[in-house]
Amino acid sequence: MADGTTTDLDFFWDPVCPWAWITSRWVVNVQEQRQYSVAWRFISLYILNEDNRQEWYKPEYRAGHYLGHQGLRIADQIRMSDSDPAAVARWYTALGEALHRDQRRDEAREQHEVFLASVLRQAGFDPDLVSHAGDESHDAHLRAETELALARTGPDVGTPILTFRPGTDREGSFFGPVLNQAPRGAEAVELWDAVEKLATSGVAELKRSIRGVPDFT
Repeated sequence: MADGTTTDLDFFWDPVCPWAWITSRWVVNVQEQRQYSVAWRFISLYILNEDNRQEWYKPEYRAGHYLGHQGLRIADQIRMSDSDPAAVARWYTALGEALHRDQRRDEAREQHEVFLASVLRQAGFDPDLVSHAGDESHDAHLRAETELALARTGPDVGTPILTFRPGTDREGSFFGPVLNQAPRGAEAVELWDAVEKLATSGVAELKRSIRGVPDFT
C-alpha cells in the first residue's frame, strides 16, 4: 500500500487508445479501494508509429495518433506547472471520458485544438493550455518516457504499459492487461493481485486474442 513516499504503479498511457482507457479505469477503481499510489506517465502512439510504413497505417490513423500526442503535450505542461499531483490524472480522465465514454471522436478529428480547449475548460483547467498542443519542446520528454516504457517491456508492444513496484527489487512491467471492460469492486482487486504477481515474477508472456469489443460503461 502507498505510504505517500513511494509509487506502487507507473501507468504509461496515450489518450486515444481505448484499451489503455479501459485498463486505467480498472486501476482507478483499485486505487479507490486500496489507496495505491499511481504515477500517470506518457507513451506516445504517434512516436511509436513514426516509422510505420504498413499499408493499414493510413493518414487517418496518423492524424488520430497526433491528436493523442497533442493531448500528451498538454499533460506534460500540466505535470510541470500544476502543484496538484493528481492534475495529470484529472486531465487524462477528462480527455478519456470525452473521447471514449462520450464518443466525441468525430468532433476531435475535425478540429483538434478546439476540442482540446473545450475539454480543458470543462475539466476546470485554463483553456489557454491548448497552446501547448503544438509546442514541440515537450517532445523530448514524451520521447524519453516512451523509450523508458519500451525499455521495461521490450519492443513491439503498445499501450498501456504498467510497471508494478517501480524502483524496487521487485519491479516488473507488462504491456496490458488488455480488457474489453473494466472490472470493479472485489473483482478489480483480485485481478490487480493476479497481474501484480505475474508482473513481479519470472513470467515473460501470457497472451490470447481480444475476446470482445471495448465497453466503456
